Amino acid sequence: MLENFLKKSSWTDIITSLIFILFGVMLVISPEMVQAMISILLGAIFIAMGIFRLINYFASGKTDSYSLATGVVAILIGIIIFFCSGIILSFFRIIIALWIIYSGIINLQTTIIWKDFKSRLWLLTLILSILMIVAGIFILINNGAILQTIGVMIIVYAIMNIIENIIFMKKIENYRD
Repeated sequence: MLENFLKKSSWTDIITSLIFILFGVMLVISPEMVQAMISILLGAIFIAMGIFRLINYFASGKTDSYSLATGVVAILIGIIIFFCSGIILSFFRIIIALWIIYSGIINLQTTIIWKDFKSRLWLLTLILSILMIVAGIFILINNGAILQTIGVMIIVYAIMNIIENIIFMKKIENYRD
C-alpha cells in the first residue's frame, strides 16, 4: 500500500517536472511572450482585487475607508503591471545585474586575501569572480537574460527532480524484493 502511494507520488512529481521543463523552455525560447502573459495575468489579478475591494467599500455603506484605499491602490498597481511590465522588469534586471557585478568585485577582493594567505583557492575564486562580473554585464545588456536564466534553472531543477524520482522508484522496487 505504501509502495503504491510512493510510486504514484513519484509519477506525479515526474509529470510536474515535465511541466516545469516545458515552462523553462518557453522562458528560454520566448521570454518576452512569457513576460507579457505574466504581466497580463498579474495586472488582471490586481485589477480584480481592486474592484472587489471597491465593491466591498460600497457594500459596507462607505464606512470602510481601508477597502477604498486598498481597492484604488490595487487597481493602479494592476494597470501599471498591465501596461508597464517591460519597464518594471528592466528596473529589476538592472538592479540584479549591478548586484551581481558588485558581488564579483567583492569576490575579487577575497581573491587577493586568499592569494596573500598562499591558499590554493585564490585561482578558483578569481575565475568565479570574473565569471560573476561577466554574467552581471551580460544580464545588464541583455533584456531577456533574467527570464532565460530562470528558465534554464527551472529546466535543470526539473531534470534533477525526474532523475531523483526515478532513482527513488528503483530503490522502492529493490526493497520490495
